[in-house]
Amino acid sequence: MAKNDDLALERIEEIGSRIRAAKDMIGKRIFGQDEVLELALIALLSGGHALLVGVPGLGKTRLVEAIATVMGLDSNRVQFTPDLMPADILGSEVLQTDDEGGRHFRFIEGPVFCRLLMADEINRASPRTQSALLQAMQETAVSIAGATRPLPRPFHVLATQNPIELEGTYPLPEAQLDRFMLRIDVDYPDRDAERRIVLETTGVDEAPIERILDSEDLAEAQRFVRRMPIGEAVVDHILDVVRSLRPGSEEASWNAAGAVEWGTGLRATQSLMLATRARALLHGRMAPGAGDVAAMARPVLGHRMALNFTARSRGENPEQLIAEAVRHFT
Repeated sequence: MAKNDDLALERIEEIGSRIRAAKDMIGKRIFGQDEVLELALIALLSGGHALLVGVPGLGKTRLVEAIATVMGLDSNRVQFTPDLMPADILGSEVLQTDDEGGRHFRFIEGPVFCRLLMADEINRASPRTQSALLQAMQETAVSIAGATRPLPRPFHVLATQNPIELEGTYPLPEAQLDRFMLRIDVDYPDRDAERRIVLETTGVDEAPIERILDSEDLAEAQRFVRRMPIGEAVVDHILDVVRSLRPGSEEASWNAAGAVEWGTGLRATQSLMLATRARALLHGRMAPGAGDVAAMARPVLGHRMALNFTARSRGENPEQLIAEAVRHFT
């Protein structure tokens, strides 16, 4: 093996080790949510965005704050409300008068100009305001007053959504959901974790956390993920699973053709490929396997498809269908 290859491998192992150290550091603040934390880090390593869905009080905001601190990312938080306007997120131009009496427009950046944006309760804002994030999430840029303004890189959105309150909310449109690489379901912690949470968070002091990585380290890790080798068998496995969840495809003939109203698009295939690689890196492996595909299929694909009325009347849901597809093609 060439010397440069040895150096590159050492650097990949070093970055992977630091990412795992970052996960352990965040774990000092977030208890009983190991899968949620892992999925959030996979979204960042993949260069994507994540939607965290869970009832209030489960630590979603706390998780994002801890990630920002440990990963060394400058962050902003926006509380989405029905009266929130696109300019409140993106920024706006204001007319100013200088000392000589001249007038000119000056652009004031909105909170989206950061590396980690927390969109809290994103489904409480109107569709117009929700759509303000579409270009930012896809192109890492925003267009305001006829000018395209780039956002800092890397740029990530971690949004939260309350699944139980429907009054005063606006469902996320399919185009918006498709921009989220992962949907992460945040469930209640078990009894031991809740005991630890109560003891740790109601005392005088909490366990300190510190920065492990910075934005350059994260960007480098994202480049490693994209260059990570992946076997043809794993690529075919990804294609089989994703394509089987589209009505009318050859791969769907096993079951899904009669259950899916609309299925996963090309962005889903790309997301599953990246998330599979990122999970392997997070677990200290230099190449992903079928187990990584199985672990990432549900959070990547579940929010990108809908079942037809017949399937819903039988009590089926997308998660069950995805699990069946993974087993069928394994």
